[in-house]
Amino acid sequence: MSYPCDISIVKENLSCVCVKQAFTLTNQVSRKGMGLFSGALAEISFLPAPEGHGIVFQRMDLDGEPLLPAQLKNVQGTPRCTILGNQGVSIQTVEHLLAALAACGIDNLLIQVSGPEVPVFDGSSKVFVEMIEEAGLCALNDSVPVYGISKPLYWSVGDVHIVAIPSDEYRISYTLHYPHSKLLKAQFFTVQVNADTFKKDIAPCRTFSLYEEILPFIEKGLLKGGSLENAVIIKNDEVMNPEGLRFPDEMVRHKIVDMIGDLSLIGSPFLAHIIAIRSGHFANNAFAKELQNHIKMEIS
Repeated sequence: MSYPCDISIVKENLSCVCVKQAFTLTNQVSRKGMGLFSGALAEISFLPAPEGHGIVFQRMDLDGEPLLPAQLKNVQGTPRCTILGNQGVSIQTVEHLLAALAACGIDNLLIQVSGPEVPVFDGSSKVFVEMIEEAGLCALNDSVPVYGISKPLYWSVGDVHIVAIPSDEYRISYTLHYPHSKLLKAQFFTVQVNADTFKKDIAPCRTFSLYEEILPFIEKGLLKGGSLENAVIIKNDEVMNPEGLRFPDEMVRHKIVDMIGDLSLIGSPFLAHIIAIRSGHFANNAFAKELQNHIKMEIS
C-alpha cells in the first residue's frame, strides 16, 4: 500500500478497498516566495485542520479572506498550471503543493495564501515536503476510505493518452515524448507513490520548458516570476541552468509531480496504476473527472 499509516481492509464495500487514518499537521508552518506567473510575493501558511475539513485554500489578501476548497469541480483553467476558482475567488499554480500533500497522506489542511498564486519556490515540490516535515504529521480520530477501480479506464485525445488499471498500489508510469528536441527525446519513469519515494525521487524535480515554447509568454509578460532559479529551461538542446539537472530524467519525473497534484483533486485517495503518455494539466484534469465519476458509480 502507499499511505504512511495503518490500513485495514474493508470487505463490505468492494469499491472501498481499505481505509486509512486521517492526517493533518501538528503545527503551523509558513514560507514566503514568488509566484511563477504573477511575480507576486506571497506568504503561504499551513494550518492544522480537524476531521472532515479537507484541503482548503484561503486568500488572506482579499476582503473577507474567502475560502476555496481544493476540489475538482473548482478547476477553473489549466494554462501550463492548474487554477482553482469559485465565485470570483481563485488561486493559481496549486499542483506542486497538492502533490506533496497527497503523497504525504495529508487529508485535512487550511492553506492560507496572501496572494493570487502559490509560491513556486524552486519550481519543484521540495519546499512543500520540507514544510510538512517541519510541521509534523498529526493523526486524527477519523478514517478516510481508499477507493479502487474494478475495470480499466482510459482517456485519449490525439497523441495524449491516460489509462488506469486496477492495482493494489498507487503507481504512476509516465512517458514523455519530445521528438523535436534532441536533448529530451523520450523519457520514461515509473514509481509507486508514497511519502518516501515522493521525497527521494519525485519532489526535487523542477518544472521545465523549451525556450521557444515559453518565449511568447515572456514577451507577453505572462511569466513575471519565471527564472532559472525556479525552472529548467532548454535552449538549442542544452540546459541553460548553470547547475544542470538534478536527475538525468528530471523532466519526466516532474510530469509525475503535476499528475499527482492534479489527480488529488478527486478528493479521495485511491489505488490504481496510472499509465500516461504526453499528458499535461488539461488531460490530467479531464481524466480525473473520469476517475471521479467511476468511483462515484462504484459507491452508489
